[in-house]
Amino acid sequence: MIDLHTHSTASDGTLSPTELVKLAAETGLKAIALTDHDTLGGVAEAVAAGKEYGVEVIPGCELSLESPAGVGWMHMVALFLPPEPEELQKAFDWVIEGRKTRNHEIVEKLRQQGINITYEAVAARAGGTIGRPHFAQELLALRVVSSVDEAFKVWLGDNGRAYIPKRKLQPKQALDILNNIGATSILAHPFALGLDMPKTEKLVSDLMDMGLERHGGILLRAQRIHDQGLQGNDRTPRAARQRRLGLPRLGQAENISGQRQGQPARSLRTARKDEGRPQIKRIAGLAPHKDRNDKSPEGKFLEGFFYFNRY
Repeated sequence: MIDLHTHSTASDGTLSPTELVKLAAETGLKAIALTDHDTLGGVAEAVAAGKEYGVEVIPGCELSLESPAGVGWMHMVALFLPPEPEELQKAFDWVIEGRKTRNHEIVEKLRQQGINITYEAVAARAGGTIGRPHFAQELLALRVVSSVDEAFKVWLGDNGRAYIPKRKLQPKQALDILNNIGATSILAHPFALGLDMPKTEKLVSDLMDMGLERHGGILLRAQRIHDQGLQGNDRTPRAARQRRLGLPRLGQAENISGQRQGQPARSLRTARKDEGRPQIKRIAGLAPHKDRNDKSPEGKFLEGFFYFNRY
């Protein structure tokens, strides 16, 4: 088994890149992708650790993108990054520059409301790219809140008292960069967009027109699907949704080389297409929820990476 969506302390994860790879090895994973938010800072360390622990590490990242009006937060995972992708790094430098300004503004806004928080304390918690989870941890340590959830609900969330919007790339801008450097672009956790299924399909189609169509995909990672969680109470059959989006049929989980679980997996590199694009299909299929007695479609979730194209 593999995991193509992981975070380390280079962004908002709880383990260092080395610790993350070590845990993957201990868990029995054959490969992982390090996909920290808007940074490549942990990739080199993770790749080196992968060689030490016998885990193939796919260089990746997760880009925060501007969402269209009425759409929730949009993230795009990029995999199989080339060494030192200069164009992508320049884009991240622009994002991080804006984020530094934003983080200082959040500190100032919190201090104006009587909270004795400092930028230095938050930065020490981050150990890398500073994000709102690090502010939440500091608010918890200062006993301003009793939980991280409360920190976001009251202070840091989109409607919080200290919320400051962050600088993001436009979807077309990000896809142009990823296509230029030959990376695989993936729409992560699409149901976080807060759209019903027809609107989700329309958005995916629009992203394909921007460049996702070449070698893109959707990452549905431990994404619980409930009819009541979809706007408009959409009950379109899952198979029809898959056909419209170009997703392959779901079946038994397969590893990256197309083999059944339990058989040796080939290297990710040998599983690529001749032109160098990753040939990833049906890494994980339909899996039961923890409540295995729940046999209803609403009681299941999709997880894994589904590679698709429309050539």
